[in-house]
Amino acid sequence: MSLVRIADASDLISPTVVVALDAWVDAGAASTSAVEALVGDAAPNVATFEADLLYDYRARRPTLEIMDGRPSNLSWPDLAFRRVRLGERDVLVLSGPEPDFRWRELAQDMVALVRALEVEQWISLGAIPAAVPHTRAVPILGTESSPGLLRGEIQPGPSGILRVPAAAISVLDVAVAEAGIPAIGYFAQVPHYVSGEYPPAAVALLETLGRHLDVEIDSAELQEEADQLRTRLDTATAVDEKTRAYVERLEEMADESRLPAGDELISEIERFLRERGNEPGHGQVH
Repeated sequence: MSLVRIADASDLISPTVVVALDAWVDAGAASTSAVEALVGDAAPNVATFEADLLYDYRARRPTLEIMDGRPSNLSWPDLAFRRVRLGERDVLVLSGPEPDFRWRELAQDMVALVRALEVEQWISLGAIPAAVPHTRAVPILGTESSPGLLRGEIQPGPSGILRVPAAAISVLDVAVAEAGIPAIGYFAQVPHYVSGEYPPAAVALLETLGRHLDVEIDSAELQEEADQLRTRLDTATAVDEKTRAYVERLEEMADESRLPAGDELISEIERFLRERGNEPGHGQVH
């Protein structure tokens, strides 16, 4: 049984896929916030996936709305491609909660789908916890299925071998790349001491995506949220001497403009996963 149903894929122009899933590799909800700002509310579905076969509803429970004591609506987790026009191309945005089941089968169906749609490139967005300060520009790490695919002066990294728990988005990346479709990943580094959503990283991902696609992407609303968060973080840092000293050390590292070492990223990622207990949904970095 196929996991995907195509709704309307007519008249696609130079389609590019952009992917962001609600998983551990979405620290600060950065990538999912970025794609939601990208597609808005009116983007039509191109294809949907069989949620009943992909999700554990006890882990990702549907949301029940109760109006005046009467159950009125259920909102189920779903995974879908939505279509938005950027410049002279169609962008197919794949977003939703990370599936719980059938990752290999999903990857096979995904390869068949992107081939049928004649997708030109696959771009994954994500965010990882890192030892970076909130007072500097959000660093972006890149991945690429072959040299020269990354744009906007983003460097692949870190150097050497990095072994981390795989996310479903990575399984899809590998399958698509093995099928011969150029696959790129842009991953924002989120300060590990920040709890909750981190809109500066969402803005950075949208700016990076815009440079890659050579288009302007509106991020004004997210930028306003980022500015407000920066003010709150600056205030909190100013009143705590230990936190201020720690941020200053991170600033020195950032000003050296060095890529994080693999063991540094592994340490932050392991702590991130440990603190969130591997539960589905957005994590909290403390």
